Amino acid sequence: MCQSSSVNGANDVMNIIGTNIKRIREDKAWTQEVLVAKCHLAQWNITRSTLAKIESNVRRVTDIEVKQFSQVLKVSISELFREG
Repeated sequence: MCQSSSVNGANDVMNIIGTNIKRIREDKAWTQEVLVAKCHLAQWNITRSTLAKIESNVRRVTDIEVKQFSQVLKVSISELFREG
């Protein structure tokens, strides 16, 4: 289990896929607005603010959201968890 060493909680990492979502999105030359629009087309109502929080690792991501990101970004779930 991943735990933070932060005392006040301000630097807690809330997810481990946010940086990969951002990397994949940028590799596709998509803005956050484009990714959000594609999520909406997939019947997933996510806001740009929520996406920004996920990409910044300050919001938790549910298993359902992991699957949705995988589908919308057209990558495997394992790619979302890739290290490095």
